Amino acid sequence: MRKRKPWKIIFIILLVLAISLGVFIYQQQYESSDLLVKVGEGLLDNAPEIFSGEPKEVRDLRKQEVADTDTEGTSQEYYFGLLNEEEQRGYREMIDGIKARKKEFYLTIYDDDTVNKVYHAVLMDHPELFWVHNRKQVYKTTFSDANYCMFSPGYSYTDEEIQEIQAAAENACQNVSTLLPEGADDYEKAKTVYTYLIDNAEYQESEDDQSMAGIFWKKQAVCAGYAGAAQYLLEYLGVPCIYVEGSTAGSTEGHAWNIITLNGEYYYFDATNGDQPEFLEGDAVQLAEHKTIIYDYLCPFPSEYEMTYTPSEEFPVPECTATAMNFYVLNQGCFDSYDYQEILAYCQMRLNNGAAVVRFKFSSQEAFDQAKAEWINGDAIQEAARYYMTLYGMSQVEYHYGILENLKTIYYMF
Repeated sequence: MRKRKPWKIIFIILLVLAISLGVFIYQQQYESSDLLVKVGEGLLDNAPEIFSGEPKEVRDLRKQEVADTDTEGTSQEYYFGLLNEEEQRGYREMIDGIKARKKEFYLTIYDDDTVNKVYHAVLMDHPELFWVHNRKQVYKTTFSDANYCMFSPGYSYTDEEIQEIQAAAENACQNVSTLLPEGADDYEKAKTVYTYLIDNAEYQESEDDQSMAGIFWKKQAVCAGYAGAAQYLLEYLGVPCIYVEGSTAGSTEGHAWNIITLNGEYYYFDATNGDQPEFLEGDAVQLAEHKTIIYDYLCPFPSEYEMTYTPSEEFPVPECTATAMNFYVLNQGCFDSYDYQEILAYCQMRLNNGAAVVRFKFSSQEAFDQAKAEWINGDAIQEAARYYMTLYGMSQVEYHYGILENLKTIYYMF
């Protein structure tokens, strides 16, 4: 005859007490006919926490339906679509907690790599969550033998500052909308956003430079701020836009830019590099009348852009191959070969149209080198300058030039 082990006896006693307590409590609320049913339901509801130690909040999270799309905003959530089912659940849990600005909250994901990956996807998909710290300042608590964690993202601004920044962002959306012509297509929207960002902000490091708050609130940011603000504005206007992070050739510094969709094709969009007047020669950069938008980074040729910038390997991004919406292609300012008379005629046409800036690019290195030899190192520009003087009845004119070697572009400012 086997003896009962003491721990088994204790367990049976505790179970009997639990049932008795449950019966007593439910007797106060239900008819006797429903009593056993309700007691059973109560035990079943609490059994997972009793036996697994998993909090009720976590079990409730696991029961929630995971939305396939951003139901409250305009984000296309590109990176969400690259996550597996478990990661997508964690993604939604993060967004809910961050939007509620909870100091800490449970996630049904737990290992470091997964949490970091999902958090980064959230940040890159949602520039409007500017108040949350970047991923280098995230803390989480894991529990022994548990497949969930407590997440503590940390926040950068007070509630009052958040409201102020959100108002500035909404104002930017309205300002951009008023700049658009009626019936504007997606390219016109992209160009308007590109121009707006460059006209209303400057590249400058600051405490707010890593998000759209720097652009809309302080009017200063670095590449992360430009790219986040561009994504926010473009998605508000209905233009699909992806935030991209990567590396810069010949530099240890990273870079952030965007990939947009126009007519079903992907294009690079880099407003940060469009805001760099330093490419002008001499003291021209100091002249207010020579401030110009560098449209070379609005839908640049992919092969040229990729010689300098490479996306991170953390997430795959769409391949950009199209050139049809390049600024120079659209404006008949891109030349496959070099011919002096052709370039002169183009310059005269631009001047006839009232342009103070004449710019043209070449699709081949050979053509660019030939043009540079005559228009920069030679005196080919003199004929265009004389035409300008005749056009405006001037006896002399001062001009400056700029060169973007990597994009094979030549600029003249009169």
